[in-house]
Amino acid sequence: MSANGDKPDAMPESTKSVGYCTPSEATRFKKGVSGNPKGRPKGSLNVATALTKTLRERVVINEHGQRKTVTKLEAALKQLVNKAASGELPALRQLIELARDAEARQNVPGGQNNPILNELDKEVMDGILKHFQGTEQEAQELRKDSDGDNERG
Repeated sequence: MSANGDKPDAMPESTKSVGYCTPSEATRFKKGVSGNPKGRPKGSLNVATALTKTLRERVVINEHGQRKTVTKLEAALKQLVNKAASGELPALRQLIELARDAEARQNVPGGQNNPILNELDKEVMDGILKHFQGTEQEAQELRKDSDGDNERG
């Protein structure tokens, strides 16, 4: 009760059921307001996406006196190959490194281009096929039996 005795003391808002999983009203996230308003804006690109987008842009080059439209990646690779062919060692080292990486990615076992099944995989697949063939034979036998029952009845 209050000092004058007619109304009970009102609890301050800061002490109303504040605790684990119930933060005070003042510190709760407001509806419709981002938790990080100064964060990355929508639609902005990360480095990998921006690089991919830039490398896919098309440019016009002159090759053997003819104009040709290629991607920036193709143009950069042509320049790298030409520099390596003219004898620049850093360009040659870079080209060899790229060639090794590309070849390693193509020769990965189980990759998209060259799926290789080991013996265990083959055994598992054979077992699954036998199981399904067995169930198919059982289903055919059941169909024959049910057809025989229908003719008798």
